Amino acid sequence: MKTTSQLFAAMLTLLLLFNMPSALAQDDSNRPMYITVTKAHWNMDYEDFDMDTWKAVEKEYLEKVIKKNDLRVGHSVYLHQMSPSNSEILFVNVYNTWEDIVKANEKDDELAEAAWPDETARNAFFDKQRAYYSPIHSDEIYYTMPLVKHVPENNTKDLILYVRTNHWAFPKDYDGDEIKKLMTDNFDVFIKDNPLVKGYYPHRHAWGNDSSEMIEAYFLDSLADLDKMFDGFSEIAKKKWPNEADREARGKKMGKYFTPEHGDAVYKLVAELSK
Repeated sequence: MKTTSQLFAAMLTLLLLFNMPSALAQDDSNRPMYITVTKAHWNMDYEDFDMDTWKAVEKEYLEKVIKKNDLRVGHSVYLHQMSPSNSEILFVNVYNTWEDIVKANEKDDELAEAAWPDETARNAFFDKQRAYYSPIHSDEIYYTMPLVKHVPENNTKDLILYVRTNHWAFPKDYDGDEIKKLMTDNFDVFIKDNPLVKGYYPHRHAWGNDSSEMIEAYFLDSLADLDKMFDGFSEIAKKKWPNEADREARGKKMGKYFTPEHGDAVYKLVAELSK
């Protein structure tokens, strides 16, 4: 993947707009408000591992439990492509309220008992499911942010998910009005009508390891399109702000909002395991 100073300036202008604690919190109040991300790990010692069998097991649980749980607004699963460990597998769930996170887990238990009323059969299913995973996992909860570009509801493709983790610098000269205007401008310029970006979901820390985190999730058709997107951001910025001095001034102005550090990871959606 390619990164350039022009790309960073363009991205930073866009990225910082979605992690403002107060200015944007009330926008689009009808959207689901929370995302949970469970980072699980494969059981690398499981001798009977079979990807098709794993998918069948998770598909059965999806149909019998998750899809019947109306407290889970969305559910999706992602496999490692380029991330710190090839054992990673992400389980993402979307909820309307904080309370629904707890209630959804309780309802899962009720639905599981209804799906497998025989306790022996139920335990056998979950033993089979758990065999694929290490007992080690981590959980994060995020607030959703406005200006989302939704993946089409009829998507059946295993899209590429590019995750960029940014870190808020907690600037003292934060200006909410300035950011709200820039948010709309930059979403319209870089994301909204960009044919390479099939979906875009920004979210910020609510509970977990790092309160500075602001995450961007980009969905694309392929890794090749990810490179094209990066290159395209630079060209889009030049077209929108043809004066180089204006672009540099804009990037410098926005640079106060985030630390220079960011993280990148790439996963692949398992489309058939989505709600």
